[in-house]
Amino acid sequence: MSVTQAQQSLHTGGLARLFPIILLTGLFPILGRAMETEAPYLQLSLSQLEQHLANIDSELEKLPNYSLRGGVGTKGYRSTGHPGPDRTEWVQVELGETCSIDQIVLVPTILRDTKRGFVDEGFPKVFQIIAGLSGDEKGTIVASYGAEDRLQPRIAPVVSSFPSISADWVRIEATKLSPRGFEGRFFLQLAEIFVFSGVENVALRKPIKASSETPMGTSIYNYVWRAEFAVDGFVPYLMDAEEGDQSLAFVGSSTIHPTFTIDLEASLPINRIHLHTVEQSATVPLTTVGDYGLPKQLTVLGANMADFSDASILIDYTRIPIRDTGPILQLPFPETTSRYIRITAEPGIITLENDQETSDIGFAEIELFSQGRNVLAGKPVLTNLVAENPLRSAATLTDGLNFYGKILPVREWLNRLARRHDLETERPLLIAELNHRYARQKANLNLMYWVSALLVAGLVFTILIEHILRLRQIARIKERFAADLHDELGANLHTIGLLGDIAQSSIDNSDRLKTALKRSRKITEKSSEAVRHCMFMQSVNGLYGNLPQDMRRAARRMLTNIEHTELIENEDFLNGFETRTRADLYLFYKECLVNICRHSGATQVTTELKASNKELHLKVEDNGCGLPESMNGSVPPSLKRRARLLRTKVEAGPSPTGGTAIEVNLRRRRFRFRR
Repeated sequence: MSVTQAQQSLHTGGLARLFPIILLTGLFPILGRAMETEAPYLQLSLSQLEQHLANIDSELEKLPNYSLRGGVGTKGYRSTGHPGPDRTEWVQVELGETCSIDQIVLVPTILRDTKRGFVDEGFPKVFQIIAGLSGDEKGTIVASYGAEDRLQPRIAPVVSSFPSISADWVRIEATKLSPRGFEGRFFLQLAEIFVFSGVENVALRKPIKASSETPMGTSIYNYVWRAEFAVDGFVPYLMDAEEGDQSLAFVGSSTIHPTFTIDLEASLPINRIHLHTVEQSATVPLTTVGDYGLPKQLTVLGANMADFSDASILIDYTRIPIRDTGPILQLPFPETTSRYIRITAEPGIITLENDQETSDIGFAEIELFSQGRNVLAGKPVLTNLVAENPLRSAATLTDGLNFYGKILPVREWLNRLARRHDLETERPLLIAELNHRYARQKANLNLMYWVSALLVAGLVFTILIEHILRLRQIARIKERFAADLHDELGANLHTIGLLGDIAQSSIDNSDRLKTALKRSRKITEKSSEAVRHCMFMQSVNGLYGNLPQDMRRAARRMLTNIEHTELIENEDFLNGFETRTRADLYLFYKECLVNICRHSGATQVTTELKASNKELHLKVEDNGCGLPESMNGSVPPSLKRRARLLRTKVEAGPSPTGGTAIEVNLRRRRFRFRR
């Protein structure tokens, strides 16, 4: 047996060592399928998702709240009703001049639903926003929304931003309507339409027309749905900016016409004034209907002389109850250059104190705009009203704060409300994805626990199996060494004995004596090599290199004075068998010859060796005395041992010539693990 063969035998535990690898190879696809994500949310990792959620929560803390107004007021625009949703309705704002616009904001009308709370009502499901110039009825589509955009449910504005475009008109055209809550008919409803040119709402109180309107009736309820109410500046929200300090509105009384006078400190082009109404109290129910402190008539004068000798009327406004009630009264006027502003009001509420009529007039803030900027911020206000409470001083009229905090530009405020809606819509989806990831992570962790336990068990099993295989292999190697020593040395010693007999009988024949002694010397050297090979597992050059040649040489050496006939077919196929198999077969054959020489008394021996691509057949026959009766026809132990090393069975029986026939069949194993 060669060094390579011995090393291969000693490493038969390699299959056992492969067990953990085979186990992992089978488990990795399972783990991969368990760990892969179906559709990672925004392609983010778990830590990125957690950070994204933290960013959303941080941003939501800084965004305005949906503080819905109370009291009474106009609702906006409503079309006529339809039995189904697939009807076209539109509303168009005439800007009056060519403006460069870049954003349109639509505010939905809001319904108090008994089950869902506050929700939008009548907001279109499919619509487009078109802007155009005079003479161009088709216009340009600047925004388009379908059912897949999932704008509803919502109470926040819908913001449509686009590259700046010149337009004289803007049309909202709906092709799929929404139902009215309790009625079941389908309408187009909008609380307010904002068309922004920069920070300026160029749609404020501009002419508007629509494809249809709710028919007017005698009930006051029918007067709150008008197309013009979609551009009156009133929205269903209170400005709750979630930042800045709280400021109480100024409220004062006077026995004469109230006036407010402000010095802008420079002549500026101005075109719009915002009057923020007094808070309606923090109690439930509210103290007033929402118009407390608003004058029933208002005049705004602008002048460049301090004595108002060159004054011009900027606004001459008469308030219509209900219709002109809201948190912010926005009044545009033609752009005028002025330094001094005077607001004269006719009281809307009269009280009697000490038999004298007094008026309560007040505002949370007064804003005056020049090129989109509030130029009244921080400016002192002179008034003939007497504050009813020291905390409600005239300084609060221009401090930039209301009852909830900071007053924001209208465009920024509406955009922040829309942003809150987007984040609040995204947040549950993000949390659901995180929960899904956590659940999957937990499942993967449990799976890893089981895999770890299985690997530990597999490792223990592998160590045990390898230990058993090593013990078996050591025993097999010992058996092979013993067989090699027995067969090699036994045959050689028998040959030496025969040569000794020849030498003894050839004392008178010097040539024959010399030949016998030389052959004995060669057999002795070969035996020495065989011993070194078995003891030190070193290769003997040329050993088993050519099986037929080795078999012939062994027969010539051992079958002295015995007639030997051999039949070897298909020698070319022998090299297809493993070297160890050929070696074991050669040693098996030698053991057969040794038994014939020792025990059979045969005069004739026949050897048949037939090889094919799939199997190898060896048959050794003699004409000797046959197997002894004490063996009962069984195979000699030495041949059984050799057959076991060949991993086959040996058959023994009578030969046609009256002696014994020994046969083995070996099948070629192309793919197998060594044991």
